[in-house]
Amino acid sequence: MIPINDMRRRYLEARNWNNKAKKMLEETLKWRSTYKPEEIRWHEVTHEGEIGKFSRANFHDRQGRTVHIMRPGMQDTTSAENNIRHLVYLLENAILNLSEGQEQISWLIPLSTSVPIRTAFKVPTRRGWRSLSCINPPRFFEAFYKLFLDPKIAQKVKFVYPKNKDSVELMRSYFDVENLPGEFGGNATLKYDHEEFSRLMAQDDVKTAKF
Repeated sequence: MIPINDMRRRYLEARNWNNKAKKMLEETLKWRSTYKPEEIRWHEVTHEGEIGKFSRANFHDRQGRTVHIMRPGMQDTTSAENNIRHLVYLLENAILNLSEGQEQISWLIPLSTSVPIRTAFKVPTRRGWRSLSCINPPRFFEAFYKLFLDPKIAQKVKFVYPKNKDSVELMRSYFDVENLPGEFGGNATLKYDHEEFSRLMAQDDVKTAKF
């Protein structure tokens, strides 16, 4: 669903315009040709989204980017393959809903000591994402995470601690506090409605089919 020229540019930029980009792009195209992510439909993965562990928010950041919320601590199913299909579906959906000329997406991820490290490390790291905010992680997690993360991606990851003044200001620089849910330091109330979200996804499936 991404124009091939845009994909080439993203991979070249991600790998500082060296030959590694070619291999990465080839692997991506091979994966897409076999996995066929654009053919996944909401009714196939809806059971994975019933409690809202990963969803598109109903607000944007200050730059008008789409915001996705991932809650690793709410993981409630055991099928790794179904979890991956659900995640892939919503990533494709995010791309579908980008405004013209927009390439970036913001993420909000609340973490805690109850979230397994291996779960948190499965956070998506698509090249075009603007920022990824990890909310209230264990203190050791920030250093451990960045140790294993690609430097270009690491600079996009922001670790936010609610009681830290600098963290609060950082969040306010990215988001309007009137739109931001309370769990992320804002004033809004966010309640996931699976039926309403499913209606939106069904409408997007029609758009995907036409695309």
